[in-house]
Amino acid sequence: MTNSGQGPIKVMVVDDHPMWRDAVARDLAEAGFDVVATAGDGEQAVRRARATSPDVIVLDLNLPAKPGVQVCKEVVAADPALRVLVLSASGEHADVLEAVKSGATGYLLKSASTEELLDAVRRTAVGDPVFTPGLAGLVLGEYRRLASDPGPATDAGEPKAPRLTDRETEVLRLVAKGLSYKQIAERLVISHRTVQNHVQNTLGKLQLHNRVELVRYAIERGLDDE
Repeated sequence: MTNSGQGPIKVMVVDDHPMWRDAVARDLAEAGFDVVATAGDGEQAVRRARATSPDVIVLDLNLPAKPGVQVCKEVVAADPALRVLVLSASGEHADVLEAVKSGATGYLLKSASTEELLDAVRRTAVGDPVFTPGLAGLVLGEYRRLASDPGPATDAGEPKAPRLTDRETEVLRLVAKGLSYKQIAERLVISHRTVQNHVQNTLGKLQLHNRVELVRYAIERGLDDE
């Protein structure tokens, strides 16, 4: 399974249950992914992520030594291009939202089939948000709730918002509506890579770190309602 023509997608699997961890790693390897590392606890996960630079981490939340959400925060802070797909037994809304706020791109339940997992890793690798059915609406609802909160008062003396191009604004609006990069590419008749480039440029201009922050920024400005 290649990463935009740049070789196989590099994946790390983090889970404290050896049999489960080995099974997921085996399924990914057999499907053509490059499993560069596995880890059984949070501390080990952070160290090995830095050492191997995977494209995607398949991460359980319930880990010894350091919880999964903390692992997610640390690895994404160290490498904002890294994607995290949470694979958890918990479908609790609080766990889902905490994972997303920590920087996870997607959230899949362990009840998912092998094919669903493989598809989720492929999509996560290109930055598409992937959620077990029923959870996507929950996450978008939380984005809206966050955007309606006043938050810290930082407007005083805040520099004027950077100017986005018309196409960057258009892509941002579609991201805020919850469309995947593939859907945006099809709607605007541009390539998937071009959509990714627009998103990366927009993140840089706005000094944001990930898609979660980007969606919040867009909703705060009402772009999802246009």
